[in-house]
Amino acid sequence: MTTFKRVVKELHKEKDRIESELGRINQALTALKRLGKREVKKVRKLSAKARRRIAAAQRLRWAKLRAKS
Repeated sequence: MTTFKRVVKELHKEKDRIESELGRINQALTALKRLGKREVKKVRKLSAKARRRIAAAQRLRWAKLRAKS
């Protein structure tokens, strides 16, 4: 009976070790998932009309600066 108790005790130790290892693996997986979920900034696209309007406004600003000097 003592060998049986010893085997059971060893199996409990092994189970505890494996559970501990699984805990570390789960933490690593969680950390990796967080890294993969980093949000990428969305690129805001301007329409051609908006770009033309901005370019025209900038040309006016430059023209005013040139007229003053």
